[in-house]
Amino acid sequence: MRIITCNVNGIRSAARKGFFTWLEKQNADVVCVQELKAQEKDVIPTYQEAGVLTGTFHYAEKPGYSGVGIYARRQPDRVRIGWGWPDADSEGRYLRADFGRLAVISLYLPSGSSSEERQRVKYQFMDKLLPELKALRASRRHVVLCGDWNIAHTRKDLKNWRGNQKNSGFLPEERTWMTRVFAEAGLVDAFRCVNQEEEQYTWWSFRGQAWTKNVGWRIDYQVATPGFAKLATQTAIYKDTRFSDHAPLSIDYDYAFDGSGAKKRAAKRTGTKKTSARKSGKGA
Repeated sequence: MRIITCNVNGIRSAARKGFFTWLEKQNADVVCVQELKAQEKDVIPTYQEAGVLTGTFHYAEKPGYSGVGIYARRQPDRVRIGWGWPDADSEGRYLRADFGRLAVISLYLPSGSSSEERQRVKYQFMDKLLPELKALRASRRHVVLCGDWNIAHTRKDLKNWRGNQKNSGFLPEERTWMTRVFAEAGLVDAFRCVNQEEEQYTWWSFRGQAWTKNVGWRIDYQVATPGFAKLATQTAIYKDTRFSDHAPLSIDYDYAFDGSGAKKRAAKRTGTKKTSARKSGKGA
């Protein structure tokens, strides 16, 4: 099974840059997208299909802002739009789709970089989300939360960690919260189950030469329940074409996406190769 996540920084903008043309060649089973920056009238029907994938979306009330989606090779058994906290749900930040025993969630945590007020909103979001994550862990389901968490967890996850310790996305409180996600909620960073290399970033500023010099942050994750995370076999961060300020993160799992839930031997697929550290190359 292949799962891809990407903050598209505007679905229409990413489409113009070739995102959907690329996506149709990836043989993905599920694709989570964040920051649609669009309403239903903008997305359906133009961006509802991507080859064999069909999308489901959670739009923000504010036009041109936030929003998340899940594309899948088969129809989900159940969809949950939002998680019940109105302040977050109005911004379109949480969408869950169930496929048999597997629950896939497209998640977009707020950024606190624009103001102290938005940082307070981010902390509120984190406080509200942690009990939800604990409940997911206790649900006896396979769960994978894909998306832009807007937090680099460790020094290994951003290039200039020394200069960003007082900036949103690498604040001590944020990093401690991520540790609680893994320690208290019992979830697992699936990417790091496979790839422990340095300079594995998923976000680069449009300023300066951050992309060219690989001065980036790893703030996009696939966070999973332990039983599912251990099925991760291969990772890839696609950087050949820039669709957004984020790069698509792909992970292959030794899991059947046919409704049976049975494991199967991972097959070689076209369009993705193992991630390797790059010597050239903060959250939205």
